[in-house]
Amino acid sequence: MAGFKNLDQELTPLHLPLSGGSIPPPLTRGGREGFGVGIIGGGYAGMAAAVALSERGIPVTVFESAQQLGGRARGVVHRDAQLDNGQHLLLGCYRQTLRLIEQVGGNLEQDFLRLPLQLDLHGKFSLRAPHLPAPLHLLVALLSARGLSFGARLNAARCMLALRRTNFLLPTDMTVAELLAQHGQDAELTQKLWEPLCIAALNTPLHKASAQVFLNVLRDAMNQSRADSDMLLPRVDFSALFPQRAASYVELRGGSVLTSCGVEKITPKDGGIELATAKNATTFSHVICAAPPAIAARLLRSTTALESVVTQIETLQHQPIYTVYLQYAPTVGLPYPMLGLYQRYSQWLFDKGQIAGQHGLLAAVISAEGIHQELPQEQLAQKVITELREEFGIADQPKWFKIIAEKHATFTCSPNLQRPSQQTALPGLLLAGDYTAGDYPATLEGAVLSGLRCANLILKL
Repeated sequence: MAGFKNLDQELTPLHLPLSGGSIPPPLTRGGREGFGVGIIGGGYAGMAAAVALSERGIPVTVFESAQQLGGRARGVVHRDAQLDNGQHLLLGCYRQTLRLIEQVGGNLEQDFLRLPLQLDLHGKFSLRAPHLPAPLHLLVALLSARGLSFGARLNAARCMLALRRTNFLLPTDMTVAELLAQHGQDAELTQKLWEPLCIAALNTPLHKASAQVFLNVLRDAMNQSRADSDMLLPRVDFSALFPQRAASYVELRGGSVLTSCGVEKITPKDGGIELATAKNATTFSHVICAAPPAIAARLLRSTTALESVVTQIETLQHQPIYTVYLQYAPTVGLPYPMLGLYQRYSQWLFDKGQIAGQHGLLAAVISAEGIHQELPQEQLAQKVITELREEFGIADQPKWFKIIAEKHATFTCSPNLQRPSQQTALPGLLLAGDYTAGDYPATLEGAVLSGLRCANLILKL
């Protein structure tokens, strides 16, 4: 699989400046004018592919079974409050995702609260990167971090320099826990620095997480440009941020985006692939399956040629993400827009008042597997409420709470994991999704990159 620098070069021909001018004419392939591409799934992967193909004049039809677009990064309305099904954080190095948001009409300055790299575990640890060139900004941040002895800070900086000297590449993959042990990172340093970073990046516990994939994230976020490590907190919900705008972009160029219209069957046909919904069946020259892993496996299972990829998909293990929303009085807030807690149920807290003007709305995120999964929702909400009272003195009870539990939010990003390729054994059928082959873990950028790879494969035919 190509690295991200090479991938950016591969995808450059797909990016045409967005303007109010004419739409590019349909491409000619094999003496036929244009392709018809069916895309299953209107999440970030599917809509990325749809935009990339539409800008080259290839007609696409997107089938989304839900009422709204976005997949596992979608907007949710509860008690007239605009929420997301989970709090996602973008990084400055997510170049393709940010490029596409702009391409379909977004404004990065208005759509995001951009913060320089910072890691705050309330009252226990604080790391903030100064405005210096990379990787100097990270080294200074490590050496000046509060909550660790100078020896521990120096040890962390030495570890980062050692990883940089190897270009963040390992001869063989291992767990993040094993990598940290090799570099002499003690328990306190691991719990305050490396574990929060690993959980945030891979949504996988240290003892199960792939060290190489973790290093891929560190390489791209920390090692090239200082702005790559910036944290971008969306001010709008995740459906509005990209998928809805992408749908308008696609429809303007002659494509279709169908919601509440799930694909029930995939059938290979002579010269194409038929997609059947509850209402009708349509044959396309190419199909991109950008559905979640379980749905993709179900749709592909009836095709003998796809048995091996179905086995790969079903072998994947998954990790949950719980988001606890709490609506307090408008005067209630946190010291920062985003901060973490040390060895609490709540791992990350988001103040939606500072981020999106939703004053009094707080979100607590609990990533990866843990004892929180065993608690009833009411009891878990009370745990979070108690932590907010003890940590910040928030004595009031919230007006309401809402827990959104994505029990299969991401795949377990384990060492040497064999992820399905975008290209399948069935000609004309491709796979997209953050679980497919790539350098990144299950992130928005990983999803977008997979969709762009599929589009690029079609355009090269």
